[in-house]
Amino acid sequence: MVIPMQELQMYQNFNELASDVLELAKEIMPDKLIYLSSFTENEQVILRLSNADSHILLSEGMAIKLNQTACNQIDFENNQPLIYEDISKETDFEELKKISEKININSYLGIPISLTNGEKFGTLCVVHQDAAHFDTKSISLLQKVAKMFSYYLMLEKLAYKDSLTGLYNREFLFAFFKEYSELGGALFFLDLDGFKKINDLYGHDAGDQVLKIVSSRIKKFIKHHENVFAVRLGGDEFIINLPHISSKEETAKQAEILLEYLNTWDNEYQLSASLGIVHYTAEDTSALETILKHADKALYQAKNAGKNTYKFFEA
Repeated sequence: MVIPMQELQMYQNFNELASDVLELAKEIMPDKLIYLSSFTENEQVILRLSNADSHILLSEGMAIKLNQTACNQIDFENNQPLIYEDISKETDFEELKKISEKININSYLGIPISLTNGEKFGTLCVVHQDAAHFDTKSISLLQKVAKMFSYYLMLEKLAYKDSLTGLYNREFLFAFFKEYSELGGALFFLDLDGFKKINDLYGHDAGDQVLKIVSSRIKKFIKHHENVFAVRLGGDEFIINLPHISSKEETAKQAEILLEYLNTWDNEYQLSASLGIVHYTAEDTSALETILKHADKALYQAKNAGKNTYKFFEA
């Protein structure tokens, strides 16, 4: 898993802290170009450079295919830095040599940055156009800088994420719904059918495991949509927001796909899901509480219709 770029834009004081991190790193290695990068699923994005360097062809906002970067080879699992003191002498990485020559980098140090839950963020990198030696003490200090930065990232993440499922939480929904929904869209209010029995028969640990499975299936669903986000509202209630969708036919199709994700369980668990759906326009986004009430009413109708189905709110 990686932190979405959209999420970084929500973090308070991110730019200021990123600058402070690079300034501190520059004190450790003053003669090198240092940068912070973040990973998407397929790319490495250069977030911030310590300084402009006319010799090295990197720029803030630059996106590079992840499989074409040295950072892609970093051992995140064991939190180990990657060091190339003279890339021109590397005989096993011809493709890396070509890419490095193109941007005029010949020495590289990559420090992994991960959250405490193992989620990848990106890297703190040190580069130079010439071969260079990276001493053990400086590497250790940079690792500590990266570790402190990861603590900040985790604190920001916890402010808007549900600790059990990893989905966004109620605070995120009310803080950023309008920003994500400026052009209107559809909101799904989801509730599990039969969840109370899981807690009653098998205990709350089993219930928590079910919620984790549900959240992972929701994540698979939203992965195929742009700018869609999901929220655990509380208990077994979830919100999925699909901006830019206004067609009732298309919305119904997406609802059916989502229900398919959520109604397949072992015989031990008799579970399914019900959906309440409400369309909203750009003018409605400031009235989130009203939209939620309408979606909740549609959910109630879906439950009364036999569950494992969806209903649209009708004014």
